[in-house]
Amino acid sequence: MRSALTIVSATGSTLLALAAIGLAQPAQSAADASAGIDPGAAAARYIANIAKLDDAAKGPRLNAVIVYNPKAAAEARAKARTGLLRGRTVLVKDNIETREWPTTAGSLALAGNMTGRDAPLVARLRAEGGVVLGKTNLSEWANIRGNRSSSGWSAVGGQTKNPHAIDRNPCGSSAGSGAAVAANMAWAAIGTETDGSITCPASANGIVGFKPTVGLISRTHIVPISASQDTAGPMTHSVADAALLLSAMSGSDPADRATTEADARKTDFTKGLGMASLKGVRIGVLRKQAGPHSGVNAVFAKAQADLVAAGAILVPIDYDPPGEMFRDEGLVLRFELKEGLNAYLAGLPGKPKVRTLADVIAFNKAHPEELRWFGQETFEAADQLSDRPAYLAARANSLRLAGAEGIDRLLRENSVVALIAPTEGPAWPIDLVTGDHFLPIGAGSLAAIAGYPHLTVPMGAVEGLPVGLSLIGARWDDARMLNLGAAYERARTVPLARPSFKRWGE
Repeated sequence: MRSALTIVSATGSTLLALAAIGLAQPAQSAADASAGIDPGAAAARYIANIAKLDDAAKGPRLNAVIVYNPKAAAEARAKARTGLLRGRTVLVKDNIETREWPTTAGSLALAGNMTGRDAPLVARLRAEGGVVLGKTNLSEWANIRGNRSSSGWSAVGGQTKNPHAIDRNPCGSSAGSGAAVAANMAWAAIGTETDGSITCPASANGIVGFKPTVGLISRTHIVPISASQDTAGPMTHSVADAALLLSAMSGSDPADRATTEADARKTDFTKGLGMASLKGVRIGVLRKQAGPHSGVNAVFAKAQADLVAAGAILVPIDYDPPGEMFRDEGLVLRFELKEGLNAYLAGLPGKPKVRTLADVIAFNKAHPEELRWFGQETFEAADQLSDRPAYLAARANSLRLAGAEGIDRLLRENSVVALIAPTEGPAWPIDLVTGDHFLPIGAGSLAAIAGYPHLTVPMGAVEGLPVGLSLIGARWDDARMLNLGAAYERARTVPLARPSFKRWGE
């Protein structure tokens, strides 16, 4: 459902005409343009899917896309020979600035936030022939506002639904990006992650999601949470497409100190994917992070069997993450939220409704529709923080426990190049009253806190609900994770679930 604040620039007759085209099938290959596929026709099909699946009164109304460009097909056709992307369409999470639409982070406080500028990653995307198709819904403020939230809900965009079961949660905070790609509303989407916000919705929606090394992609003009952990990343149908989009987006940005090494580290991430092999590759299996769900464990066992059949050497690892790592991460996120959001809001052009975190807190209190389903406890706690030495100590400790004494130690001591585990459990029922229902599955926080690469690839389904396989590696080992993921895609023998656009069990 589109809110009254959303820009909808297609007429009813245009939407009806496009809907007659039918549902687009996913563009599975990164070589689509060179294979002769008309990017304009593909864009038109994606727009038709948005009209049918996101907008139509009798459709599933996924609430994945907040706004889109009805002229995208013409733009895609005009860019068919430009750059790496050659007219491919990309949806952008609505905490990333694009010049033509507001950037709201899902909040009514930023409903009119028309900055007129592109985030550097969006500018790179356009320069490489990418077409920005629209903006996607998200968990409001990227799910950092308060407790008991329902992932995929925002005051601007409503509740995003999972295409595989529309009464189930799409996870978040990049909920709209994950659901839109799964529903074939674009060739790809861009999500952002602080801790799980790309990988969880990718897993829950049955697509590929890649959280790169922090610093590979610019964060300038993205509504921030954490300078230590924030990054954007691709959400796609295949590892090859994720690698292609990453190649287009990555690079250094003078305004983002974290990206100093990016130009030296970026490469053509698609190179070698077609020949990537698992033969002789040692991979660590995080057994305890597989969790207690028998269905997830059965799917994970099949994924391991496929890896072994392809020649991988699996090394079982028993690992218990220290509780203080998560404790200190919490302090880091709250402290950096206050500093980062205050700086972002203070630097906005024009006359926004809010200029500080305190302003946002006050705005929410004055607008009961914002706080109907859950509160803003995290915002309020963050706004009270001022002890920088305590913050610096917490950051050093959490980074040490997740990085040097976490991923780095596990890789070194077990002589493995990557760690695997299920990404998350299957999607849970949407519950606005009591919030999300996560299972204790996965190891994504290790990669998030350390700032290391984390790839999730579909590995099967539990009762029709997708589950992803996580591959986690060392800092700047992004290309290797993508190569391993591409090799696993080819080795995978389990059929993948297809979206039903119905309630679970129907």
